[in-house]
Amino acid sequence: MTTYYNINPKFYVSVDCIIFGFDEGELKLLLLKRNFEPAMGKWSLMGGFVQEDESVDAAAKRVLSELTGLENVYMEQVGTFGDLERDPGERVISVAYYALVNVNEYDRGLVQQHNAYWTKIDELPQLIFDHPIMISKARELMKHKASYNPIGFNLLPELFTLTQLQNLYEAIYGEPMDKRNFRKRVAEMDFIEKTDLIDKSGSRRGAYLYKFNDKAYKKDPKFKL
Repeated sequence: MTTYYNINPKFYVSVDCIIFGFDEGELKLLLLKRNFEPAMGKWSLMGGFVQEDESVDAAAKRVLSELTGLENVYMEQVGTFGDLERDPGERVISVAYYALVNVNEYDRGLVQQHNAYWTKIDELPQLIFDHPIMISKARELMKHKASYNPIGFNLLPELFTLTQLQNLYEAIYGEPMDKRNFRKRVAEMDFIEKTDLIDKSGSRRGAYLYKFNDKAYKKDPKFKL
C-alpha cells in the first residue's frame, strides 16, 4: 500500500450555504447567529463539515435540508475558499454553494432551532470569516445565470403577478427595469402562462396570476429578462 497519502497533511473540508429568498419585493439571505466557538454569537452562513460517507454536493444538500427541511432545492457551487487563516479554529477548506428558496415552503421550526433569520440583502450585518466574499461571488453568479436561465422562478410562489416577477428581477439585478419593455419580453415567452385567477390583495381591481410552465420551457428554452 502506498505511503504517498500519509506523508501529506490532512485538512478539514466544509460546505457553506448561501441561501437566497425573495419576500415583500426584496431579496433576502438566511443567516444564523452561531451558538458555538469560534465566533459564538456572531452572524454566519449555514455550514457544516463533509462527512466520510458523502460527496461535497451531498454535504451541501444535507446542510441545507437540516436548516430548512427542504429537498430538491436549486443549488449551484460558487467556489472553493482556502485561505490559510480563514477559520481561526482549524485549517478548514470550504466549498460554497448558493441556493434559491421559496420563503413560503421552508420549515420555520427548524430555522428557529438554528437561530436563523431572514435579512435584507442590502442590510446585512457584519459576518464572520470570508462569508462576505462568498456572498458577493454568489450574487454575481446568480445575476449572470438569471439573465439567460429562469432560475429566478425558484424564488417565487407557484402563482405570481407580473409585478412580483418584475420586482424579483429588479432585486436580482439591483436596478429598475422599464415596465413596458419588461412585459413585452414576458409576452414573448410561451412558458410564462397567464391563468384565469386574479390576485386582489394589492388593489380592488386585482392583477392576473401567472405560472411558469417547465415543460413548455424545455421545448423552447429561449429566455432573457
